[in-house]
Amino acid sequence: MANTKEIQKRMKSIQDTMKITNAMYMISSSKLRNAKQRLEDTEPYFYSLQMAFNRFLRHVPDTESVFFGYGREQAEEKKRKGYLVITADKGLAGAYNHNVIKKAHELFEQSEHNRLFVVGELGRQYFAREGLDVDTNFQYTVQNPSLHRARVIVERIMELYMQNEVDEIDIVYTKMENAFLVETEVLKLLPLDKEDFESAVPVDVYQEELKAEPSLESVLDHMVPNYVTGFVYGALVESYASEQNSRMMAMEAASKSAKEMLQLLQVEYNRVRQAAITQEITEVISGAKAQKRKKKK
Repeated sequence: MANTKEIQKRMKSIQDTMKITNAMYMISSSKLRNAKQRLEDTEPYFYSLQMAFNRFLRHVPDTESVFFGYGREQAEEKKRKGYLVITADKGLAGAYNHNVIKKAHELFEQSEHNRLFVVGELGRQYFAREGLDVDTNFQYTVQNPSLHRARVIVERIMELYMQNEVDEIDIVYTKMENAFLVETEVLKLLPLDKEDFESAVPVDVYQEELKAEPSLESVLDHMVPNYVTGFVYGALVESYASEQNSRMMAMEAASKSAKEMLQLLQVEYNRVRQAAITQEITEVISGAKAQKRKKKK
């Protein structure tokens, strides 16, 4: 059985750890609020951009743009796919990184023609350790998602798509459904699906005439990169928020476990201390009796 000093040392160590977990919980809580605000601030712009696609397709429903997959028809098993994987730079976030990496690994190994694009230090380390070929490592932190970084990512994947080196590009990221649930999502970035932008318009509603210079196709060439950039930026912010939420839950669980351990150690400490006191009293009584018997002799 451990002595009181050993138990006190363990209790002090757990208390110090609790200070760290509580601090990490508060930091992640602040970062989560900032990420949510950032996403809300940019939503109107990208919502308007999606509405612009809706208007465009109403006027040019039969467009044969490569952005909508024309000329890229392939059987599913023969498609050359690119996967943009968003992970974290740090651990201590529960199963956040594990779920994303596991899903990306499964998808990547379904074909020999797939390509990986990784954002996040843990993802880079994992795929390097597994010996998997990564097309592009975007060497910056995921702690500060920005439109500039989203544009850099999209420039690379758009370049490969336009050069016909990949037929489809998917993004693997984490979406925060609510404060208690985050889920790994796999969504297609390119080619776009017309069905995602189409909406039913009543017959008696006036539809404006749309003119574009030099052509509607030229306008589309500028709209698509901006739309994909917005989607990637949203995924970066969503993943960042999910990471902070997962870390909050992990730190809360760690603090709860630490409190339970402290309660058990406190009971053990009291038991050991009481046993030590009892032993001292017994030794004193035994010594007193021995002295008494010695005097009688």
